[in-house]
Formats: sequence, C-alpha cells, structure tokens
Amino acid sequence: MGAEHRGLRSLMKGALRLVYPPQCLCCGAPVVEESGLCPACWREAEFITGTCCARCGAPLPDDGYGDGGDEAAGLLVCDDCIAMPRPWQQARAALVYRGAGRRLALMLKHGDRLDLAPALGGWVARAALPLLRPDAVVVPVPVHLRRLLRRKYNQAEMLSRRVARTHGLAHLPGALRRLRHTPMQDHGSVRDRFANVEGAIAVPARMAPRLQGRPVLLVDDVMASGATLAASAQALAAAGAGPISVVVLARAVKDA
Repeated sequence: MGAEHRGLRSLMKGALRLVYPPQCLCCGAPVVEESGLCPACWREAEFITGTCCARCGAPLPDDGYGDGGDEAAGLLVCDDCIAMPRPWQQARAALVYRGAGRRLALMLKHGDRLDLAPALGGWVARAALPLLRPDAVVVPVPVHLRRLLRRKYNQAEMLSRRVARTHGLAHLPGALRRLRHTPMQDHGSVRDRFANVEGAIAVPARMAPRLQGRPVLLVDDVMASGATLAASAQALAAAGAGPISVVVLARAVKDA
C-alpha cells in the first residue's frame, strides 16, 4: 500500500508540473526544479558558504578581517563584533541581505509568501549545521500580538519550525514574547535600535523550566544591528537557558 501511495503521489506531482511548471522562488521565471532560483536570481543570491564572522555570520575574506577575532576560541570575529560584544556564542546566516536575498526576505516578511517558508527554512537549517548541539531547543524571535494580528504570522517562526523539523530538535515558539509594541527597526541609528527593544522581550514564567540549562538556537529572518536578537538572547539567558546560538536567513552587511 505504501508503494502504491508513493506511485500515485509521483504521478500526481508529474501531472501538476505539466500544468504548473516550477517557478523561480524570487521572480517567478521558469526553472528546472521546485524551490529553485533562475540563473539571474541565483547570480544575485549571495549565499554565505565561506569564511564568516563567528559572532554575527557576516562574510569575511579568507585571510581574516580586522584584528582576526577571538584567538582563544580559534574563531574569526569582525570589527563590529569586537567593538560590540554579542550576548550569544556563535551565529550563522544563509544569505547576505541584498539582491535576491533581500527580495526573498521581504517577500516572506511582508508579501504573504508563506509558500517560500519551506525552501528558505531549508537554507536556514543548512546554515545552522555548525551550531547544532545535543538537546538544543529552537526558539524564534517573537512579534508583538498587535503586529501578529495584522501580519497573520511570524516569519521567524515559519523558519524556525523548518529548522527544528529538519534537525529533529524541540521547537518552542512560545519561549519568548513581546511585552510591548515597538516601532519597526528599519530606520534609526544602532543606538536607537537597541534602545527601541530594551526590556521589550521576555520569557513567560511557564516556559522557563523548559529552557533551564538547555542550548538554544535562536532564529530570525534578518540580522542588521542585532538589537532584537540581543534583547531575545538576554531574555533567554536571564531565564536560565544554556549556551545561545543565532541563525538567520539573511545578514545585512556594509557595502564594500
């Protein structure tokens, strides 16, 4: 019966592809395989697969960057993370936040493109591989109820669910909550962004026992200044969580 179901599913998929050929995730152009990018969008998608900052995931030249990073840990750290220590141990990002990477992140966040979540979540899951720890829990950065009612979903949770499922980890979407509504972080100085989210995120008392001493993989869609992720990581640490790592879909970087 299992083989028959698989055969029927394969036939149905083949029929659907004749009627609805696979399209580029980013621009809708025809592509060979589902969940793929066309050649033009692929050239614009800057996947971070080489040397990167261990603290924020930003891509680095292969010969290091700035002062060379954290020698004690044998890790490369960018100048920004040397100047501004992060309240987490390590971080990774799937893409640079520009070109196709920026468009895809915005389509998921503001364009109601929930169909992108499986593919983009798969990219985030792959980026998270160096961060995996036994018995880790996956936690998305939360959105305030007011914004959730307007947007209908939390894009970070869409990604974190795929990450947890891919790696067989516990998913705790309610481990963090927003205590107050804050303006969007798209504008303003780095100092303003940190002030905007100070004290705005906490761990509900009922969730704290599930975090005690356990490694946490914190997931978000985009890291720019890192202010929201920092507020989330500080809340997790205050609740007794173990080592915290961060993984995001896209990392904003300074233009060369």
